[in-house]
Amino acid sequence: MSDALSRMCVLLPCSARRSWAVPQCCVGEIVTVPAAADQPPAEISWRGERVPVVDFGEDGDPPWRDPRGEAGLIAIILGEPGHCWGVAVRGEGLGVSALTEDTVEDLPGAVLDYASAAFRLGDVVYQVPDLGAVQQAVVRGDINERKPGCIGAGPLESE
Repeated sequence: MSDALSRMCVLLPCSARRSWAVPQCCVGEIVTVPAAADQPPAEISWRGERVPVVDFGEDGDPPWRDPRGEAGLIAIILGEPGHCWGVAVRGEGLGVSALTEDTVEDLPGAVLDYASAAFRLGDVVYQVPDLGAVQQAVVRGDINERKPGCIGAGPLESE
């Protein structure tokens, strides 16, 4: 793989204060999920698998679903073999970008929980998520409470 391709990242707005830059090879798909609720489901079905959903939304954040289309977006993150999970996409800024040293500014003091690094690209601060740590939390169910800002904040898809 060329160096340029290895630096392609999917830019995911996760909340008003948390935007992720995820290596493109770690994102399986961006799924449109029909929904009448304002919160994303705690899990969805993706390619025959039940996938838990992480939601970092808080009061005052951009809504998860678009009320005009009554649907929201979930980014499927590919983890260890047999394990994948989703993250709710909130707000604007979903995209793909090739990251280079001359286009980003390292911000070690801006790292949030579940991130291993932070940087500025343009006017936005992005977190480089620690995908392994999030996956471990999902598998263990450590933060699977149903409250804003936690994994699995919304109702189950079938509820």
